[in-house]
Amino acid sequence: MKAKLFLAASLFAVVANAQLTSIDENFNNFTAGSTTFPQSGWSVKLPTGPFPPQPMMIVTADTNKSIQAYPGSTVAQPMYLITPQIVAPAGDKTLSFDSGMVTGGLGTTGSVQVGLATDPADMTTFVAVGNPIELTSTTVQNFKVGIPASTATYLVIRTTSATMHSPIHIDNVKYDSDLSVADNAFSSNNVKFAVTADNNALKFSSTSTLSTTKIYSATGQLSTEGKIINNTFDIAKLKTGIYFIVIENMNGQSVKSKFIKK
Repeated sequence: MKAKLFLAASLFAVVANAQLTSIDENFNNFTAGSTTFPQSGWSVKLPTGPFPPQPMMIVTADTNKSIQAYPGSTVAQPMYLITPQIVAPAGDKTLSFDSGMVTGGLGTTGSVQVGLATDPADMTTFVAVGNPIELTSTTVQNFKVGIPASTATYLVIRTTSATMHSPIHIDNVKYDSDLSVADNAFSSNNVKFAVTADNNALKFSSTSTLSTTKIYSATGQLSTEGKIINNTFDIAKLKTGIYFIVIENMNGQSVKSKFIKK
């Protein structure tokens, strides 16, 4: 009997700690309410408001459930919706979700920022991916963000409302293989780059305005990141070797490639 109980407990532990390779969540099976997290492997981190009501990550009670990041009495304070643990990203997948300001709030502006974290209980480990997505209306839109290679194993959607009592809508969170080029107007066809003759910089040519880049080693470690200035990025401090690169434009769209520094 004890052996059976031990086996059952061991199997439960394996299932509970399984790392996901993909996510497809519409929240319809979640328990509705304002204090129902953590559930189904998802968790939240919320700020403390100066007075009631406090910030809440609400699961709506309608038939088509969704998440409302309600800031309560706070202004411009980040709220974090954290996915179950995933397999460390290899840089070949995209996170997509629906978002917009919620009708009836005091304000109609806010932002959403996708990121990665190593500890779901500590958002000082949060590292942003791409630029913040500015929300300016209650029209719900679908957003897609390429997730770079990383050792972090938690995806995070950070919401920030510009006005108190102005919730932000989140729904249909999907993490899976990159969508087709047809779904993404920014592709490798839109940007070219080369290592300069002295191996100290990357020179870019693009039909889109480029903003930032992140460069990873062959083992997936972040080597350097920063802004692309005058279509140039300094790699003088990188050692010789093979590198993977994520190039982002001003619209928050990204493409991935690799290069060799000699």
